[in-house]
Amino acid sequence: MARIAVFDVQETLLDLGGLDAALTHSFAEPSAVRRAWFAQLLQSAFVGTITGHYDDYLAVGDAALEVAAAREDVVLAPHERQRILAHLRELPPHGDVAGALGRLRSHGLRLVALSNAPIELVDAQLKHAGLRDNFEQLFSADEVRRLKPAPEPYRMVAERLGVAIGELRLVSAHAWDVAGALRAGAKAAYVQRPGQFFDPLVPQPDVMGEGLAETAERILEAEKLKRA
Repeated sequence: MARIAVFDVQETLLDLGGLDAALTHSFAEPSAVRRAWFAQLLQSAFVGTITGHYDDYLAVGDAALEVAAAREDVVLAPHERQRILAHLRELPPHGDVAGALGRLRSHGLRLVALSNAPIELVDAQLKHAGLRDNFEQLFSADEVRRLKPAPEPYRMVAERLGVAIGELRLVSAHAWDVAGALRAGAKAAYVQRPGQFFDPLVPQPDVMGEGLAETAERILEAEKLKRA
């Protein structure tokens, strides 16, 4: 049984599309730039993790924004990049999140969050989105200086909670995050968001759903927590 659900934050709970308004001041196609920025952020984070070099999430995000802008032949001053990234603190939740979290909690699951972003940012994000009270603890990969999907962040959560890693179930909209959790020994649930597709090279978790509401129901079924 995995009675502790460990939630990823960016895109799983919060909609990165909330950055688009901040990007409109500098780019003609803000949503395309935002997607390119996040893809570059992941690439840079993975390179650092693979090669044993650590840069924190916000430093990686800043560098990724510089690269995304350069691809559009736009030069952003450091203060402009910081203005855009400051909007990470104000991302809206996906519409299905509040109800799904409440449903999982009502069935006795413990909920925590694990993000590559710093704790202070995650706390601010979840408070702004009205979600903070759903989570008993917040964790950041920054604490072990190894970004997900390296195994250390998942193992840290288990150690801090005093449970075996097999008692954790990561809930994420990212196949790479699912891969990291499964290979670290945890269970996982994949949340398919629009336009996202599961990587066929990643082992499929026992729970997959379209959106968080459906995924939550399948988690309850997998944990045999459905009410009669």
